[in-house]
Amino acid sequence: VQLQASGGGLAQAGGSLRLSCAVSGRTISNYAMAWFRQAPGKEREFVAAIGWSSGYTYYAESVKSRFTISRDNAKSTVYLQMNSLKPEDTAVYYCAADRNPAIVTGNFYNYWGQGTQVTVSS
Repeated sequence: VQLQASGGGLAQAGGSLRLSCAVSGRTISNYAMAWFRQAPGKEREFVAAIGWSSGYTYYAESVKSRFTISRDNAKSTVYLQMNSLKPEDTAVYYCAADRNPAIVTGNFYNYWGQGTQVTVSS
């Protein structure tokens, strides 16, 4: 399973970006998918997760009501719509996949993408 994240870039505070994570090598229809991020000097942290059938979504408190995770199983792609961006959202964003992560909001995913940089200016 290979994950390719894209869509990062530079945005102004209050702006929006949409990240995409394209998955190859396996259908994602029965995989939980998630986004994590890592800011310079900080540990990687959970951002959002979505169940294999979109039966559940979870968000970190810091992004709740601003970010939306979604998936298109037919396209083997997961998205992260980021609105009302803040400078503290600046980080490298990673997508992750697992059939049954032990803890959906933790680093219990077997497959990881290479990351895409998001920079938010004030």
